[in-house]
Amino acid sequence: MPLKDALPVIDDRRYSDIVAEIRSRIARYTPEWKPEWNDVNDNDPGMILAHVFAWLSEMLLFRMARVPQLNYVKFLELIGIELMPALPARADVSFAVDEAWPLPTVIVPARTQVSAPSDEGPPIVFETERPLTAVACRLLAVQAYDGAVYHDVSAANSSVSPTPLRPNPTGFAPFGDAPRDDAALVLGFGFPPTYPTPDQFPTLSLDLAFWAFEQPTQSLTVQCARPTRAFAAAKLEWEGWDGAEWVRVDALNDETLAFTRTGHIMLRIDSKLNLARSFLGEYDAIDPVTKQPREPLFWLRARLSRNQYERAPRLAAVRTNTVPALQAQTVQREILGGTTGARNQTFQLENTPIVHGSLVIEIDEGIADDAAAAPGASARRWAIAEDLFGAGPTDEVLAVNWTSGEVRAGDGEHGQIPVANADNPDTNVVAVEYRFGGGKRGNVAAGTIATLLSPIDGLDGGKTTNVFAAYGGREEERFEEAQVRARRALRARERAVSVDDFELLAQQAGNVKRAKALPLTHPRFPGVAVPGAVTVIVVPDAAGPNPLPSDGLLRTVCAYLDARRLLTTELFVVAPRYVAVEIDAQVVVEDNADPAVVKQNVEKALATYLHPLLGGDDGSGWPFGGALRYSKIVQQVFAVVGVDSVPRLVLTVEGDEQPECRDVAISPFAPNALVRVAALRVEVLTAFEFEGAGG
Repeated sequence: MPLKDALPVIDDRRYSDIVAEIRSRIARYTPEWKPEWNDVNDNDPGMILAHVFAWLSEMLLFRMARVPQLNYVKFLELIGIELMPALPARADVSFAVDEAWPLPTVIVPARTQVSAPSDEGPPIVFETERPLTAVACRLLAVQAYDGAVYHDVSAANSSVSPTPLRPNPTGFAPFGDAPRDDAALVLGFGFPPTYPTPDQFPTLSLDLAFWAFEQPTQSLTVQCARPTRAFAAAKLEWEGWDGAEWVRVDALNDETLAFTRTGHIMLRIDSKLNLARSFLGEYDAIDPVTKQPREPLFWLRARLSRNQYERAPRLAAVRTNTVPALQAQTVQREILGGTTGARNQTFQLENTPIVHGSLVIEIDEGIADDAAAAPGASARRWAIAEDLFGAGPTDEVLAVNWTSGEVRAGDGEHGQIPVANADNPDTNVVAVEYRFGGGKRGNVAAGTIATLLSPIDGLDGGKTTNVFAAYGGREEERFEEAQVRARRALRARERAVSVDDFELLAQQAGNVKRAKALPLTHPRFPGVAVPGAVTVIVVPDAAGPNPLPSDGLLRTVCAYLDARRLLTTELFVVAPRYVAVEIDAQVVVEDNADPAVVKQNVEKALATYLHPLLGGDDGSGWPFGGALRYSKIVQQVFAVVGVDSVPRLVLTVEGDEQPECRDVAISPFAPNALVRVAALRVEVLTAFEFEGAGG
């Protein structure tokens, strides 16, 4: 029996119960007042006193009933369980150099701010994570060379659809569908017509961003392994065309593992390269569509010098001038107040929530090592920690609440007490820098980060964009969720051993709403029990009928689990597989019901019941691999107000129409899959129409 069922009830009486009890006891406890007090209505003076005492008693009982919850919260604090703070979203932002800019490059500093519109509140601000050297030359042509023939894939690379994970519906194969040695991905670059020296390619480090594409019928899979243990399945040689032959180009780094995953590749274009403009492959002097003349381009290619791909790679997009960005804003030199020398002094940051690890605080106690030092030279940087329990009496450390922005100093036993500064009593505590932001609102769609807030000479602010949707934004954890996590955390102890451990830690890693751990399961060997292999399916907390995690979220979860798994565990994190379900239903409505409203409510009820996050019998999401119970689906239709009968309901799973009144197992189509409602066709009839149709 759960312990919660054995908890004693302190007192569950409410205000009305206490008043009724007082009224019933008047005759028993005050018989001498019976002749005078025979009016027990609310307008009697004695009953007014009874109401006052009942109200006071209810307040007292309410406070007493909260004591067990207070003890529970204190216990969570004792074992180190805090509400997980909000996490900021991440996105890759692409910039464009102004066509009238005369220089070959534009420096985009780190923390450059861009924004996306918000339906509620102010715009959502993102900041770039690192500096970027934006180049004026534009990527104008993309060709796939399979070793014999060039194929122009520029249209597939440039098209953008609203799908959050994929900028085009099919992607493109950089080396063809059957890669072989000397196949190549060929990229053509050109300058705008106004550029002063269009025949000279600049000397720079060219940053190219690549997004790997996954087939819609296959789950996104990421193997959790440290970077030092990841090796490319092929070898690429980067080369540039000098007008006569292909010459070698140095690749400084390759995060994509030969185009098998999303990442950046940095190429060093030196002055000795001497790239020449020319026409190459399917890129001719005349545009085949517009019939207009075209300018020759500079060409770079990634040649496949050694091919050992298990599966031909596919790319979703290639972009220049792209840099990762975080949904956060930077604040510098914010004055928090002054120290008084008191124990446990607190300071408050103005903006919240605080991005974890971004806070830097200096305290000027007026004690300088050099008597001739300048004012303010005695300011020292104090360490930032989650709490002060492990701090000693002389440790200069402050505890911060990342959600509320409260900063707490020590008490002389756990953490040093900051000394008051007589020369600067009110402003000697300064937040040198911190970043704030976070929440699900930062998970904006592709193409919405389109406003450049930090003006930079040479950038065309109107062409700022994000090719893919932002990912990873999460709201602060609710107390109910922390209660569930606390029980599992006591068993997991920050290490992944059991199935529950993997699922709990995966939900802690990022914007993951649901997780399912499959022991002895290897994605490349379905149906075979592989010792030591664990596959974790993650479903993000995102809108839409079939939420899919981004590549960045999968890698975030991987990194988190990889640090906590056993050494002998081979770990994989995958996106869920969705089985397409179509529902054809015929519904007869009651005489007084509105058919249009009933149709809308039936469609909503069915879509909600089968939803991966909101569906199922308990409303916590459709179970992984859960069978479609025909009777329960019909019950969802009958639960809609105005439905009289359901003469027909047919399920079609993955294109196969199923017999009526039969349960349908999902496992034969895809084990541990979720359900995606591909189509809802609800025909609503009145009783007269149904009888007229021969029903």
